[in-house]
Amino acid sequence: MVQHMAIIMDGNRRWAKKNGLQSVRGHKEGANVVREVVKFSLEKKIKHVSLYTFSIENFKRPEHEKSFLFNLLINEAENGLQEFVGNGVKVRFIGDRSLFPEDVLSACQKIENETKNLDKLELHFLFCYGSRQEIVEGVKRIVKKVQDGEFSEDEISHKTVEDHLWTAGIPEPDFIIRTGGVKRLSNFLLYQAAYSDFYFFDCMWPEMTSKHLEKAWESFTGTKKRFGV
Repeated sequence: MVQHMAIIMDGNRRWAKKNGLQSVRGHKEGANVVREVVKFSLEKKIKHVSLYTFSIENFKRPEHEKSFLFNLLINEAENGLQEFVGNGVKVRFIGDRSLFPEDVLSACQKIENETKNLDKLELHFLFCYGSRQEIVEGVKRIVKKVQDGEFSEDEISHKTVEDHLWTAGIPEPDFIIRTGGVKRLSNFLLYQAAYSDFYFFDCMWPEMTSKHLEKAWESFTGTKKRFGV
């Protein structure tokens, strides 16, 4: 059974450029694909879906583009709230919340509260997220607890680390999809991806369809994991 599908949504700006459009149009079209992912995941009874929505590195982008992305996130999430509720989708925003713009944080908290008791699918938007930063923050929290005597250095295990990551409580991804023709993780779930399968598609994110998702699904479900054996 597939517990967790994770996706790096790459290629919005390149899709827009290829089609002679402004970059923000690519992000808008990309947001529409998220609905297809949710529909597919519900049909396949996948329990967790993580979407790489906005990385910490994305803060280097122009101010007008960041502003559009923030507003798009709020609008799409709020407009889709009733649909999330109707489909039993629990929504979480995972990342460095100290970096969330105030209006975005408020909207995220509202959506999380409205969907917190739903259980057909957990949809994770990784926002203001960076895996290296996540690991560093987790280490700091562990060190602090050791210093405070909550547990000893010898008691630190893999589970200890997992429990102090931003993704605590979420199973490791069974498979990770990346669009846009780039074959790297780009600071996405570095710790969690130790045994994940990877699927790289040349299509840009706005071009992603259920056929691509089905291809990754069939490949994964037809593969027997050996975990180093």
